[in-house]
Amino acid sequence: MAQNSKIEWTHHTANIWWGCTKVHEGCDNCYAESLAKRWGDDVWGNEKPRRLIKGFFQDLNNYQAFAKKAGEVHRVFVGSMMDIFEKPMPLINSNNEPLKESSDFHRQHFFQNISDGMYPNLLFLLLTKRPSNIIKYIPDQWKESPPVNVMFGTSPVNQATAYTLINQLLKVKGKRFLSVEPQLDSINLVHWLPKIDWVIQGGESGHHKRAFNLEWAYYLKEQCKAANVPYFFKQIDKVKEIPSDLLIREFP
Repeated sequence: MAQNSKIEWTHHTANIWWGCTKVHEGCDNCYAESLAKRWGDDVWGNEKPRRLIKGFFQDLNNYQAFAKKAGEVHRVFVGSMMDIFEKPMPLINSNNEPLKESSDFHRQHFFQNISDGMYPNLLFLLLTKRPSNIIKYIPDQWKESPPVNVMFGTSPVNQATAYTLINQLLKVKGKRFLSVEPQLDSINLVHWLPKIDWVIQGGESGHHKRAFNLEWAYYLKEQCKAANVPYFFKQIDKVKEIPSDLLIREFP
């Protein structure tokens, strides 16, 4: 969990569990996998259990109380160490003991709390590399009338992943966003932008970062401007300074 997250486009991060399986080339240098391994958590891969985060729901209650007191709506990214729409996976606790419930049990508990109106001051950013799974796992009532405080997002990294992932995302009703991170090639989003509510863009960071071309940023910025879609440029590589004409941080 992270209150006042270091991720520039959200106030908080929240994870129901830790662990994931790589999906496409954007995952190659996954920071979350590296961090988990550094802490000794063997939770990455299709055959590995995920580790339940015990304080998830209490943290959401705290975030809600904090935002309500401030009279604000705070963004919560779910999740920085997991994929909220991964298939149901076995869980372990902090002592590496297997748990009876799968990850889907806790995911549905989370969705039910949202449906029950428990977090009116939180906007949940449900980011996934598996948008084809969204309709499988959201509550039935969300399929026609999703909550106003939920945004569904996906992470294309090049034109091929944009074509696949965005077309899957567009099958889901509600507010939609794209996190084009880490961008690995030029992307044309013109065809989809009329149905997108927010675009985040950024290059890769870390020791094995792949190069980011600033022309990709200017190209996407202009596409969003022409489509009147809020645009947020996050980073080049966490080291290089962002040019002033790219330091655009709009929100939906």
